Amino acid sequence: MLEPGTRVHMLGIGGIGVSAVARILHARGFEVSGSDVRQSALTDEMVELGMRVQIGHDPANIDGVTLVVRSTAIPDHNVELVAARERGVEVVHRSEVLNALLSGYKTIGVTGTHGKGTVSSMITWILECAGWEPGFVIGGRLNNFGINARDSGGEWMVVEVDESDGTHHNFELDYAVCNFLELDHLNYYADLDDIIGNMRRFLTENPRLKEAFVNLDCEGNRRLVADLPTRPTGYGMEHKTEYHAELVGRGQLPLRFNALRRDELLAELTLDLPGRYNVVNAIGAAAVAHRIGVPVEAIAEAMRTYEGLENRFTIEHGGGVTVVKDYNSHPTCMRKVLESARDLVDGRIISIFKPYRYTLIKYLADEYGAAFAGSDEVIITTMYAANEDPIPGIDTQYVVDKIKANGLDVTFIPDQTDINDYLLTKARAGDKVIFFGGDDFFQMADAFTAQMAQRAGATDDAPHIGAEAGGPRDALTEENP
Repeated sequence: MLEPGTRVHMLGIGGIGVSAVARILHARGFEVSGSDVRQSALTDEMVELGMRVQIGHDPANIDGVTLVVRSTAIPDHNVELVAARERGVEVVHRSEVLNALLSGYKTIGVTGTHGKGTVSSMITWILECAGWEPGFVIGGRLNNFGINARDSGGEWMVVEVDESDGTHHNFELDYAVCNFLELDHLNYYADLDDIIGNMRRFLTENPRLKEAFVNLDCEGNRRLVADLPTRPTGYGMEHKTEYHAELVGRGQLPLRFNALRRDELLAELTLDLPGRYNVVNAIGAAAVAHRIGVPVEAIAEAMRTYEGLENRFTIEHGGGVTVVKDYNSHPTCMRKVLESARDLVDGRIISIFKPYRYTLIKYLADEYGAAFAGSDEVIITTMYAANEDPIPGIDTQYVVDKIKANGLDVTFIPDQTDINDYLLTKARAGDKVIFFGGDDFFQMADAFTAQMAQRAGATDDAPHIGAEAGGPRDALTEENP
């Protein structure tokens, strides 16, 4: 697959996952090109690194290449993909290339329906603070590094392993972490039993696996563990697991918590991120690091200085309004973000959301209806289907009705470009405005923040805070439209 002289072409190179693999390939000396439907900060970065990037798809883009890399988000009718197959050019999935790039490393892979980006980035930063100089491939930009992937030349490589499409089976890892297993990705899986069964296969059929770590606060993971032939190492807050965390104080920033192994206190750790869910993420990362021999002092220093992932509970301020940007589209994650937002400052909460996928809405409709509890107003815009076929009775109004049934004030704005104009008539100093979505929403959030600051006559230079309650969503390109 990756022989010397291989010329690699990446479909959807502006996606956060594909661009991460492109960085590693480029660092290894491969000639890398790519294409995407639109220009973005990530496509610009690939060009700056020396890769040839085409905006728009054309069969001519694969002239001379010997390997084409795709993600699951690339449709089979993509003209470059069709041309590659017609010409006999080898086509492989991003996960297969990434697994090949892990050869020779000691590897840690983090998977699960939520939080894998945060846990993998925390582990990476712990190893960095210990002086181990890890490589990493993560589906989000690590604020401590400013990038989403690095080929460091050290012994260790940390990777975020996507389970959403079953491609986690393409990986062979030394250490694996499953942070959460909940009903999600129903465009691929039949139900939660299917999700758990696939994770069981991932853990039991990996010939390299030395140890697995599982968040036992999650019911889906507890069901997983019950059927595993070898019990993995557990972590969490709610249950007396091998590694567990106990909050110190009321949970205000910075969070302070005791990290314990069984009943032995390892250290009191501090974390400058909101949300108890981040304490669970942190104890999972600390468990892995402690198990592979990282000194407790390095774990404590890493937690104290960890800066999170870009657009995972990222906070900005403008005109007295607190604006939060978060990638999450799963109701469990959104609920956790809102619980944490209520602890930030007093004031109203306005939540903004674009429903995502008919299948997800169909099976989690009641959870979505309840997810926005505590919001003073919920703004909904037209659903994004992500190439799914419509399901009768499942549409944006269905989501609106479910939220209204929970006694919440809901405003439906069909065209999302009208949301900011509406917000400018509603928002006032002290409000917390939360944008749940992807890059298009985050651009709106940035514009709204700037407009509020301009209206107030000053720019607020308050620091940004990053965190994650769930699994990351890629930039709004073909990697994840």
